[in-house]
Amino acid sequence: MRCEVVAVGTELLLGQIVDTNSSWMGEQLAAAGIDSHYQTKVGDNLERIVAALRIALSRNEAVIVCGGLGPTQDDITREAIAAVMNVPLERDDAVVERIAAMFSARGRSMVESNLRQADVPVGAVVIPQTRGTAPGLICPVGHKVVYAVPGVPHEMQEMLERAVLPDLQARAGTRSTIVSRVLRTWGLAESTLAEKVAPRLDALDAAGGNPTLAFLASGIEGIKVRITAKAPTRDDALALVEAEEAELRGLLGTIVFGVDDDTMESAVGALVEQFGLTVAVAESMTGGLVASRLVEVPGASQWFKGGVVSYASEVKYDVLGVPEGPVVSEPAAAAMAEGVAKLLGTDVGLSITGVAGPAEQEGQPVGTVFFGVAMDGRTDVVHVRLPGDRPRIRQYAAISLLDMLRRRLLERAPGP
Repeated sequence: MRCEVVAVGTELLLGQIVDTNSSWMGEQLAAAGIDSHYQTKVGDNLERIVAALRIALSRNEAVIVCGGLGPTQDDITREAIAAVMNVPLERDDAVVERIAAMFSARGRSMVESNLRQADVPVGAVVIPQTRGTAPGLICPVGHKVVYAVPGVPHEMQEMLERAVLPDLQARAGTRSTIVSRVLRTWGLAESTLAEKVAPRLDALDAAGGNPTLAFLASGIEGIKVRITAKAPTRDDALALVEAEEAELRGLLGTIVFGVDDDTMESAVGALVEQFGLTVAVAESMTGGLVASRLVEVPGASQWFKGGVVSYASEVKYDVLGVPEGPVVSEPAAAAMAEGVAKLLGTDVGLSITGVAGPAEQEGQPVGTVFFGVAMDGRTDVVHVRLPGDRPRIRQYAAISLLDMLRRRLLERAPGP
């Protein structure tokens, strides 16, 4: 069973409202084992809505239309569906009574325009509304079906779960579920990552393409590898996903830093907490970005002691004990990491110093960055050249320092 989501509303096309409804419905369809290969947005225009529905029905067994069921003149989803079904609209007296009762219960009078919400294409089944005034619709189109649900998120979600998904699964005849998991990676370009994963892609294709893999570029936050499996039960699908995750981790190693909603800072925080360490950071060019990311982790107060934004050279010399000399250098980064750990009494000291632009500094070109990690009696410094404009260089630098700490922590023997 394939189902397309068609979101109706000119405001979606103008960017005035972000279409979170379609994303949510996509997740629910996947969890219910319903394939969804397309999502469409269309404005409040009858001809274009009709065309979008016909195209969607030509490539799917089911379509969910979201929005355009309100009482105003631009709410024309009902008319569009009736045109696709080639039937007239008729007023449903039972729906009129429900809408009137809902207004009465709120101490309000129903205006004439609300009667439009009781207009139903002949042959359609009404999905009763429990939270608002716009009922949903189940509309047969030959051997296919169009569902209409309100655009108000909480009304749509309740209606989808109560009526649409069960009807879809009943029409599909077999129950299945789709489970996805995202591996978060950092440190490789998308093309290089794809080359590493190529053997698994070939093996999965040869075995029938279940599970499947997809690459999702996330800019500064790295590359995601999504594993998706379909099976009769959630446990079966999850087993397929977990087996494939193990294969990919074997191929990719430490470039995988987390799954799903994990962030680089949450991955670092988990390791720091595992080893019972405390952390401090000295930042120059990032001006507090690293510290800001670390404090986003729930419970960070247990292991993150604080930071020093040593933007001026004098602060590096006077507060952190950096020797007089170039501050965009390996010795400065090492001294900053050691100095902040000593100053704040932590097990781990981090540092970052560099040139974000717009002009070179101390003879170093824009994008030059030095990272320092002082831990376990050893101080490591890495020198890199980062691409992009000033904001991107600073953001790349912050996550790169956190990844450097993560890799150092992974070198440690397992904690007690």
